[in-house]
Amino acid sequence: MQFLILFHLPYINFLILIIIKLRFMKKVLILKTFILFLSLSISAQENQIQVISKISNVTVFISGAQVQRQAESMDIPQGVSQFVFSGLSSAIEAQSIQAKGEGNFTILSVTQQKNFLLEKKNSEQKTNYLTVITDLTDKISTLRNESEVYKAEEEMLVKNQVVMGPNVNYDLVKLKQALDFQKQRLTEAKNKQIEINKAIVKLQTDLNKYNRQINELNGKSLINSNDIVVKISAKVASKGKISLTYMVNNAGWYPTYDIRAKDISSPVELVYKANVSQNSGEDWKNIKLTLSSGNPTNNSTKPSLAPYNLGFLSAGYNTYNISSSNVRIIKGKVVASDDNQGIPGVAVRVKNNSVATTTDANGNFVLQIPVGANTLIFSYIGFKTQENLITTNQMNIRLEPDNQLLQEVVVTGYSDKLAGKVAGVKIRGVGSVGSTAVEVNAVEKQTNVVFDIKNPYTILSDGQQFSVDIGNYDFKADYEYYSAPKISEEAFLTAKINGFDEVNLITGEANIFFEGTYLGKTLLDIQNSSDTLTISLGVDKNVVIKREKQKDFNEKQFIGSSQKDSRSFIIDIKNRKSQAINLIVEDQLPISTSSDITVEKQEISKAKYDEANGTLTWQMILQPGEQKKLALKYQVKYPKNKPINLE
Repeated sequence: MQFLILFHLPYINFLILIIIKLRFMKKVLILKTFILFLSLSISAQENQIQVISKISNVTVFISGAQVQRQAESMDIPQGVSQFVFSGLSSAIEAQSIQAKGEGNFTILSVTQQKNFLLEKKNSEQKTNYLTVITDLTDKISTLRNESEVYKAEEEMLVKNQVVMGPNVNYDLVKLKQALDFQKQRLTEAKNKQIEINKAIVKLQTDLNKYNRQINELNGKSLINSNDIVVKISAKVASKGKISLTYMVNNAGWYPTYDIRAKDISSPVELVYKANVSQNSGEDWKNIKLTLSSGNPTNNSTKPSLAPYNLGFLSAGYNTYNISSSNVRIIKGKVVASDDNQGIPGVAVRVKNNSVATTTDANGNFVLQIPVGANTLIFSYIGFKTQENLITTNQMNIRLEPDNQLLQEVVVTGYSDKLAGKVAGVKIRGVGSVGSTAVEVNAVEKQTNVVFDIKNPYTILSDGQQFSVDIGNYDFKADYEYYSAPKISEEAFLTAKINGFDEVNLITGEANIFFEGTYLGKTLLDIQNSSDTLTISLGVDKNVVIKREKQKDFNEKQFIGSSQKDSRSFIIDIKNRKSQAINLIVEDQLPISTSSDITVEKQEISKAKYDEANGTLTWQMILQPGEQKKLALKYQVKYPKNKPINLE
């Protein structure tokens, strides 16, 4: 019956005829089962076609990236075929997969499946690291086994101690020899266990260092990959192409800025930077890159207003809280849960926002939080991503290792850097000296801004973050000092920029450099800015401001059922600089929220008064060495049996 090995339908039909002639039902059943298996095998395998493809375009969003993969020209056979794209990222969002064909065929379906069998090649550096790690692990196992042996010997010696009984005669010499031997072996067993434990601790420390070194330098890949199967139907054999687009996680970018000013008579230079990283499991080599300010993870559902039911509140008065700023500064440290060591390079992101930063060499971070944000996302290769609510200004985070990611390590590196120009503005190079700038075209779309980078470049799947200059602008600025001494008795140098809305900026942190000195960070909150962008350049200690309550002028009077309280303050200002300055000082009067409460301004030193919000504004020019004093005095009248919250 050698003809059974010929996998062709005419032979199957012939086998069916043979079966009918066979006398025994058992043989018939066996042959039918075998034939069915052959038919299914032929049907499942004859049209499986592996596709050779490469990534051609990537659009990186604030969170996530859309990848476009292009297949080479393929031979499309007649009938129904399955084309398999193998070795793709395991972080693909299944709902985002799209297939597009060029040719005389029809795409029937697109499916995704896991591929646990695809082998990944190890680099020489990875092999060396893994060899050392394997050797250390084997040594630790050997020492632990040896320690167990000594521990067992100790337990045996303790259980078999010599015990003297009343009716037992012992040779004292032999007894002494036995006791000495037992003491010697117990001592050796104890000392050996201590010695072995010390050696294990040292080896474990070295092992942790190697694991952390691999984690820090080389990144982690995902433990398996995806296949995408595109099922097509063709009436006739022909040539064709298939392209795929899909979203991947573990990728993104966030903006930061460098703001530089030489002095208060020079323009402000703003350098726009994109901080890009990806650990999707796929290397992006020589691809066309686009950066988008969009964030697919944000909720795209429009809000709906619920009925606004108005009812009575219990009697009482709200307390008045003073807020120093709409922006909060959060500090903290990120450590590994297994050894409490700081983790450098951890991505710290504000959820549903473009503001982000990374931890320094010791695992510390400082991040300015825009209005309305309440959650931080911490992510780092080799550790589980975690979200934490912002409940305090000091957040210390412990990241748990991701044991699955630790099973597979891929060693990578990168060298392609970006520089370019935006909207006709030349960008300084960020690569090696003498590198040629590439072009970056900023395009404002309906819901986002995209930065189309003309030259191809490479980002490997190593999780490393690097900074790319995508814009360099000079703005004419009006410099002035600002102070709100009720909150902070310091003068902040600010630069007011007009025309920034002509540049496609998005919210992000900015590093401030003034007169060649790094002054710290500020937040460019584009969403909450007016037509004029005001940038804080830091505190100038040479402008001294004091706000003091005048105790002698504080009065409290009782008139019938009413009570009057008076408050008086002196704001003392001095310019210690060698040049004149423009200064704005703001304070406020309380605002009545009840007809029973009246506020009378008595002295405001010619301040501009905004009755809607109670703001007092003094605008002045202070010459070098000049000193001014501003007086603020007001009186509040209210029922004496109803206390109020008064400064």
